[in-house]
Amino acid sequence: MSETKIVPEYPQDRTQGNLELAVVVPTFNEIDNIVRLIDAVQAALEGHAFETIVVDDDSPDGTADQVRKIAERNLRVRCIQRIGRRGLSSAFVEGALATAAPVVAAIDGDMQHDEKMLPIMLKTLLSRDLEVVVGSRYLEAGGTGDWTESRILLSQIATTLARRVTGVTLSDPMSGFFMIRTDVLRVLVPRLSAVGFKILLDIFVSAPTPLRFRELPYRFRARSLGKSKMDAKVLLEFAELLIDKFAGHIVPAKFVIFSLVGSLGVVVHLAVLALLFEGFGVSFPTGQIVATLTAMTSNFALNNVLTYHDRRLSGWAWIRGWFSFALASSVGAVANVGIATYLYSSHQTTWLASAVAGVLVGVVWNYAVTSVFTWKRS
Repeated sequence: MSETKIVPEYPQDRTQGNLELAVVVPTFNEIDNIVRLIDAVQAALEGHAFETIVVDDDSPDGTADQVRKIAERNLRVRCIQRIGRRGLSSAFVEGALATAAPVVAAIDGDMQHDEKMLPIMLKTLLSRDLEVVVGSRYLEAGGTGDWTESRILLSQIATTLARRVTGVTLSDPMSGFFMIRTDVLRVLVPRLSAVGFKILLDIFVSAPTPLRFRELPYRFRARSLGKSKMDAKVLLEFAELLIDKFAGHIVPAKFVIFSLVGSLGVVVHLAVLALLFEGFGVSFPTGQIVATLTAMTSNFALNNVLTYHDRRLSGWAWIRGWFSFALASSVGAVANVGIATYLYSSHQTTWLASAVAGVLVGVVWNYAVTSVFTWKRS
């Protein structure tokens, strides 16, 4: 845990007149940056009636405690500490719903967004009758700072995919730096997926009618302190968001991913069985047992990394999770066979329809049980 930062003195008045703006800062392990960020926002919005709401996902480094120390002396600062919940998007939503300000801004806690843009964004939003103002890295005069070529390429691919799949016309739909009218956001909240990091894309895709917006260029700064949160998990959450926006009204996004992993498991099963039975002459029953265990393990491992990346198991929890998954899958397999056999033997359906019905029952059972017991929320 980092050492406690020196808390500067702040004025006691929260606002100057009616509250104009709430700046929501989702954080996780940002104790090295949070004091600097609050100071920077304070300086940028001097003369404005605003509040800063830090929504912390129970950071083990003591970020929430640090914010509370600041809030003791600065009535413009508030802290929401979330227990058992993670994710930038849902953190922003909770912070935005906690304010009475007519406008709310999203800014990262790592000092990579340019807080000096906040008053410019607010003026633009109010003077042009807009609903959203977005800070864009991809307009002329904007920039991505010291990003590596690989990160630039990944960002460009994700941006292009998001625009083509969703139809959103933003130059930077993956931006985490934006401002929105609070009444507009409140109407959209029941429609939001609130998955992962890409809340702006979620907002635009969820809006029943096109939002009135403008983008302003800004230069993304390099992180100087703390550890970056950008990893493969962000890409997984992006994919889950897209699936949820297009299939979530029918089935949960996690069920879609779970089913895709299960389909891959069938391929693994057949490949292992063919290798053992045809390639090495192992007896069919033995090959079937080994193939089943292999496919079951691969399904568990992939679901742990892909479907339930936000509840990923490790160490002894991984071992316990495997046994739980194997038990649930075994019961699901019995249900699969039982339902299919009953439907076919009763002559109510064809063999193909019976088999499909059995598979569906097995998949739904496995998903429902493992989501509760294997990857239960902490």
